[in-house]
Amino acid sequence: MLRWLLVFIVIAVAAWWLAAPSSPASSPASAPASAPALFTAANVEPVVLGCVPPTRLAGEDGTVQSDVPGGMTAFQLSKATAKPLAGFSVAARVLSREDYGRGREADFSPVDLALGWGRMRDDSVLSKLDISQSGRFYRYRWSGPPPIPPDDIVRSSANMHMVPSNVAVAAALDAVDAGDRVRIDGWLVQIDTSDGWRWRSSLTRDDSGAGACEVIYVCGVSKH
Repeated sequence: MLRWLLVFIVIAVAAWWLAAPSSPASSPASAPASAPALFTAANVEPVVLGCVPPTRLAGEDGTVQSDVPGGMTAFQLSKATAKPLAGFSVAARVLSREDYGRGREADFSPVDLALGWGRMRDDSVLSKLDISQSGRFYRYRWSGPPPIPPDDIVRSSANMHMVPSNVAVAAALDAVDAGDRVRIDGWLVQIDTSDGWRWRSSLTRDDSGAGACEVIYVCGVSKH
């Protein structure tokens, strides 16, 4: 009888051991939760982290350029400095976007946005223009008579080089597509590297060709 009792106890202990849950140390690590989205279409407020935009901002349409406050120092980039030349804010329609991964400029600006304001955001005008981007330039052409005077196209649109101030702004820029209405707030800058390379922003909206693009250190991005 005692022998059968011992056999029963051994079987019970073995069953308990096999049924017991594994210790936490032996459990496989769970996958980390997905990171929250940094930008959504519903977020219409500028994303500003560590970069203070200028005090004068664009309204529903157009550009605003303002003086640099006294005592403002250059922004420190990973491989360069970005000297503020003017405060800048633009509310416009995105005519086109082009991403870049090569070239010295791409170290600081991974995307160009071709932006239009005034009549250059109207469907009746844009439908008659063929718009493209390449080589850090924005190009447009038309067939027949131009939909608006060419000088108006120059004054109401521009190719702008976006220099994100942080990863949140980079994510916000990544969510911008052609056709969106956006506001970009930041600073027109001159980027200088230690080996003497320089990239300087245009400071006027009525120029065209080489050197006519804005180089914007972007503090905030919002969709409208």
